Amino acid sequence: MFVHKYSLLKRHTLVCLLLNLFGIVACAYGEQSDTGRSSQLFDMDIENLTAMSYTVYGASKYEQKMTEAPSSISIITADEIRKYGYRTLADILRSTRGLYTTYDRNYQYLGVRGFGRPGDYDSRILLLVDGRRTNDNVYDAAYIDGTFILDVDLIDRIEIIRGPGSSLYGSNAFFAVINVITKSGRQFNGTELSGELAGFDTYKGRATYGSKLDNGLEMLVSATSYDSDGQRLYYREFDDPSTNYGIAEDADAEHYGNVFAKLAFGDVTFEAARNSRTKRIPTAPWGTVFNDNRTKTRDGSGLLDLKYEHNFEEVVQFMGRLFYGSYDYDGDYVYPEPYVNKDYANGEWMGAEVQFTKKLFEKHRIVWGAEYQNDRKQQQGNYDIYGVYLDDNRQSERWGIFVQDEFRILDGTILNLGVRHDDYSSFGGTTNPRLGLIQNVFDKTTLKLLYGKAFRAPSPYELYYNDGGVTQSPNPNLEPETIKTYELVVEQTLGKNWLASASAFIYEIENLITVGPDPTDPSLSRFDNADTIKAKGLEFELDGEWKTGWRGRFSYSFVDTEDEATGETLTNSPRHLGKANIIVPLMEEKLFAGLEAQYNGKVLTLAGNHSDDFIVTNLTLTYVNLIKGLDVSGGVYNLFDKEYGNPGFSEHTQDIINQDGINYRIKLTYRF
Repeated sequence: MFVHKYSLLKRHTLVCLLLNLFGIVACAYGEQSDTGRSSQLFDMDIENLTAMSYTVYGASKYEQKMTEAPSSISIITADEIRKYGYRTLADILRSTRGLYTTYDRNYQYLGVRGFGRPGDYDSRILLLVDGRRTNDNVYDAAYIDGTFILDVDLIDRIEIIRGPGSSLYGSNAFFAVINVITKSGRQFNGTELSGELAGFDTYKGRATYGSKLDNGLEMLVSATSYDSDGQRLYYREFDDPSTNYGIAEDADAEHYGNVFAKLAFGDVTFEAARNSRTKRIPTAPWGTVFNDNRTKTRDGSGLLDLKYEHNFEEVVQFMGRLFYGSYDYDGDYVYPEPYVNKDYANGEWMGAEVQFTKKLFEKHRIVWGAEYQNDRKQQQGNYDIYGVYLDDNRQSERWGIFVQDEFRILDGTILNLGVRHDDYSSFGGTTNPRLGLIQNVFDKTTLKLLYGKAFRAPSPYELYYNDGGVTQSPNPNLEPETIKTYELVVEQTLGKNWLASASAFIYEIENLITVGPDPTDPSLSRFDNADTIKAKGLEFELDGEWKTGWRGRFSYSFVDTEDEATGETLTNSPRHLGKANIIVPLMEEKLFAGLEAQYNGKVLTLAGNHSDDFIVTNLTLTYVNLIKGLDVSGGVYNLFDKEYGNPGFSEHTQDIINQDGINYRIKLTYRF
């Protein structure tokens, strides 16, 4: 339980302050009611605005209708990001069907379809920015919190593509591919300044310039800075006079900054990004000294991407890119005496990708290509005043070739076949297929039968990390883990404004890479190909949108996971997830309320206990053009101050780590 708790009065005061910030909310709502607009919610006869009309790129590496893509897909738009008051990529993802996050007060991790192993670094998710891989080359991690390389205000839309994607993307496209598509310079058309004030002495500022010049050059340049003192936290596991009675003070601070530039001219696009984040760790992991604010991590990542795209009419569509990436991590861990243990990792990679897309005989659309990556630096180290425990320097390379055919057998019937072969210098080759049969059963009903196989290559961290035989040993003989997924998807348009979707899926993971005792020395731990996992589940979603500004998204997910060796449910695997999101126009085209409620079922912890289920409710009010060029928004997060926790990991003394109580944010955005 947090020491600093908001009282019931303070909770209501926050809500009242938020309402007062917008002044005439109640009056505006009354005026809207008089016009009868709210009563028209369910009887409008207008063009279809639902997700049925969206297109998606990441499912097949070319633009196609969502209903024709061989996947179950969700799309989150920039408008939703703004009106729901999402602050990080993690906020966005946990609001969507079948996804959930776990926060250990250092990093946030993403769970998909009941799978969220504590401390797995999100390496079973492939995270793309504009179609370019961002997972690093040491931990293979997908970063979704303050370590994400972009400010969420620069996102145009996010494609969440569920199921195996290795037939197109190779490793990490295990459970899902998440493609973040950035805005263009013309969408800003000038300068935009944004400032935020939030609880726990939190401040954020952003400056962005975007434009398209008369000569055709389009540019976008943006910089963001974030600073938070964090919370004063209580952990009963350390409730002792020698450890400040379990109170962690000045130990939760977070600072990050990022810059992003995008230049486009004709068929050429260049992007550059850099992010750096420092986070203090209040939980005293790995036996470190409690309430010592010198225990912290710093992460930095950078990307360069040069892309050329051209449509050679009646010949082929071509895309080629050159890319460079870097990642660096430093961890300071304070132990008794005291002394500081230093943990670090550095990665650099570069490579190239080519892709061709062509229509053949009016019934086939074929996409094929190749990708090469040279991991020129994969460095890990650990040392302190007593010695050097790890100094490991590696280089590796990989390449992959792929082909996919979208075959329109009949009107309304599509057969999608794809396969990719990857070869790694560390373990050899692997081939992964995908098959999808997509049938337009009726005018407004689409049926998808999907099968896919994917793999995840063992990361250098899993292969080689050790601390000199103190707690962990390496295992250079790890093999890739694999997953097979079978899925049935039904998508149904209801009326003019609703899209309903339902999915039933089964997946099986073999050779799962997991931590356990070293067979040669049980006192040490190491990564091994040990477990076989089976799961089955159902997902339902209803998505609706109207021209007047109303929007609703409601989903429920059920997943039953099982470790075949033990017959037990996986840790950190909620059977039930429920999401409800609604945007209400309180004043036409001016004032909007974004309300969301997220239900997470109870989960099993590493100690064999269960964390309680919980519902978290968030409310955001957004006033567009309060004065010319000025948008104002205010949000209250965890509106009802619900106490809840996420499972701790093996490095934590805490079995359950409490999450944030009620918090607020006020944001001003000015364009000129």
